[in-house]
Amino acid sequence: MAPGNLTHVTEFILIGVSERPELQVPLFFIFLVIYMLTAAGNLGIITLTTVDSRLQTPMYFFLRHLAVINFGNSTVIAPKMLVNLLIRRKTTLYYECAIQLGGFLVFIVAEIFMLAVMAYDRYVAICNPLLYMVVMSRQVCLLLVSLTYFFSFFTAIVVTPCVFSVSYCSSNIINHFYCDNVPLLALSCSDTYIPETVVFFFSGTNLFFSMTIVLISYFNIILAILRIRSSEGRKKAFSTCASHMMAVTVFYGTLLFMYLQPRTNHSLDTDKMASVFYTLVIPMLNPVIYSFRNKDVKCAVKEFLKNPCRRFNLI
Repeated sequence: MAPGNLTHVTEFILIGVSERPELQVPLFFIFLVIYMLTAAGNLGIITLTTVDSRLQTPMYFFLRHLAVINFGNSTVIAPKMLVNLLIRRKTTLYYECAIQLGGFLVFIVAEIFMLAVMAYDRYVAICNPLLYMVVMSRQVCLLLVSLTYFFSFFTAIVVTPCVFSVSYCSSNIINHFYCDNVPLLALSCSDTYIPETVVFFFSGTNLFFSMTIVLISYFNIILAILRIRSSEGRKKAFSTCASHMMAVTVFYGTLLFMYLQPRTNHSLDTDKMASVFYTLVIPMLNPVIYSFRNKDVKCAVKEFLKNPCRRFNLI
């Protein structure tokens, strides 16, 4: 890229997870395995919760959408990342970069709110079990999922053009493995106050509302569990909730670390490591944490593997 002030570039260069040549092939296989496990796990959940009659409750309805979101988020990031690990010139076109950022924002914001919806669903199921099917009716479930996707698309439509409205100078090298707003704004030679404010506002608002719902829901769930008289019942309930809360804590923790700190405090190399968790690792772990430890899902998997054709009504 020639030096001088550039208001528009035709392509960016993605540095990737590491610049060391000897790590490119090992990293390719590591992330290929992660992506394959993510795809298999989430597509498996989507299939099971669609075809199995026992998995048609609100909890599995939300779980199916979380699987769609996790698979979408990984697919926006992983394929391009894997290709770049095997080629020397790791370029991405300007509009391709914008589309990737927009897609990433859609799925990451959708996951933020879907986790809040799932926490609320568990709160109603545990704290108000007799009213569960009334409160979480089909209409309410569809409304909650629709609002989740609405907020995610709205965020992407506003933030993406704002990030790409800045000017670029002599460098078009993005110190990241995908097009994210933080490293993109770090490249700009123009005033980034408005884009940074927009990113901070949407990040802070989305995280605040979703985390408030999650914290209040799990707080009430824990209180309800403590009131269980049976020690074995409390232990079983805490075991399930602990894994959910750990997944939520890691997810929200990395997002807070990434997006709610001033630009001057950012270390892009550290941010890349945090990004690996919520774009690749957590989508791989969520099917295990939220479903495959569940007895109903285990039974559904066994029956599906015995006779998949019957489950799809092919025979």
